Amino acid sequence: MNTRAFTLAMIIAFGAMFMVYTYIEDQKNVLIKKFGNESSVVVAKVDIKELDLIDDSKVQVISVPNKFRAPGHFKTIKAVENTVAAVPILKGEQITKPRVIFPGARTGLSRQISVGKRAIAILINARTAISKLIKPGDRVDIIAKISYSGGARIDLNKMRTIMEDVLVLSTGTSMTNSIPMVGIKVPKVIRTMKLNTYAEYNVVTLELDPLDAQKLAFLVQNIDPLPYLSLRNNNDKDIHNFPPTKLLDLLTDRTRAEAKDYFKEKYKK
Repeated sequence: MNTRAFTLAMIIAFGAMFMVYTYIEDQKNVLIKKFGNESSVVVAKVDIKELDLIDDSKVQVISVPNKFRAPGHFKTIKAVENTVAAVPILKGEQITKPRVIFPGARTGLSRQISVGKRAIAILINARTAISKLIKPGDRVDIIAKISYSGGARIDLNKMRTIMEDVLVLSTGTSMTNSIPMVGIKVPKVIRTMKLNTYAEYNVVTLELDPLDAQKLAFLVQNIDPLPYLSLRNNNDKDIHNFPPTKLLDLLTDRTRAEAKDYFKEKYKK
């Protein structure tokens, strides 16, 4: 083995390494001068949905140059534990103060009502609400019996679908999203009271246009039977504007003709 050649090769190698190290350090200093030193920021480890509870399973700490820190950023996971996402946060995005809120009044039902809409509650029972299997987030049609004579001597009883594709905001105190009302951190566990669980309830809260909410309030105030909630698939957005159903619509052609004659005779002047 040629010792002299080996020694020369080692010297060249170390020289090359030193030059690379020097170059890297120079570039690092340039970047630091341009973007600043690195600091810790909290970012989303996974996609976080609006109103999700934030914990260490959803976020992580990374280092970024100071110039890349978002305004209102957090430096530690502890600072964001048990907060609630005010808006959807994508994986890799920095967690910032405008994007999170602490559980409280602002995380209540009002945040879930669409702008321009109103929430209105109606009484239900097992028969009118599909054995109370309707849950927050479902969409329903509202069917009601309309009975109004107005002094006319004719039968005006009708069953009518008065509103279609209505969002169920809550059933009792169960709301559409998993809004944590209490967040207590213990090792690897966060206990939360989630409001999207099934529970016994006698009231359903619906999201409607203001005018439709007014119509529904008038309807439930002036009819005896409770309106029916007809459950529909959440992806079914078709509006049908069904005609009302009367007694004659349920009869056969022959019976319908006989019924027409009966009512004609009964209510003739």
